[in-house]
Amino acid sequence: MSSSPSPSPIRVVLADDHEMVREALARILQESGRIDIVAQAHDAPAVIDAVRSTEPDLVVLDYSLPTKDAPQTIERLLRISSELKILVLTVHENIHYAVRVLEAGGHGYLIKSAAVDELVEAIDTVRAGRIYLSAQVSDEVLAHLRQPKRQRVGLEALSPREFDLLKLLGAGESLQASAERMKISTSTASTYRSRIMEKLNLGSTAELIRFAVENKLGG
Repeated sequence: MSSSPSPSPIRVVLADDHEMVREALARILQESGRIDIVAQAHDAPAVIDAVRSTEPDLVVLDYSLPTKDAPQTIERLLRISSELKILVLTVHENIHYAVRVLEAGGHGYLIKSAAVDELVEAIDTVRAGRIYLSAQVSDEVLAHLRQPKRQRVGLEALSPREFDLLKLLGAGESLQASAERMKISTSTASTYRSRIMEKLNLGSTAELIRFAVENKLGG
């Protein structure tokens, strides 16, 4: 009786701006014997080019790549291939980052400190069509997503663009510099800032920045 053929390896693109991190992740995945690293990328344009040229099954994507963060990159990648699976790796143990990833169309959110133990399992889960969330954020993220948007308050009520501006201001960027990074006018950024302050009940830009820092939203 002939044995059934072994399944094809999962074709993966690794995207992280730190070469040592990419090499460490590549070793973990290659040791599984079931994953083929078809390309590595150090920034958002490189990962987009890699996906176009290699047509992978899955992208392991660092949240904070140069030029674009994960939600923006996810949306771009899914326009290239709607079947692509995307697992985000991050240092941010903050549910609002995880929610942004899932709302953008991402399939998993893995805290980097757990990557050595969980990365292969996370890839298997995402490749099988399920969502993978690190234990540090899973319960809160699921509770958040079950809540109707009209009932959300505070950070939960911010739009994706408002959240992006809050992060930039919390990282020390000026309003004008933040507008340039987001490719919007300073007037539009000012409007977003006003909405953020209203939704978070903050009285000044200084309070807004302090809020972002205290909630680890900068950077």
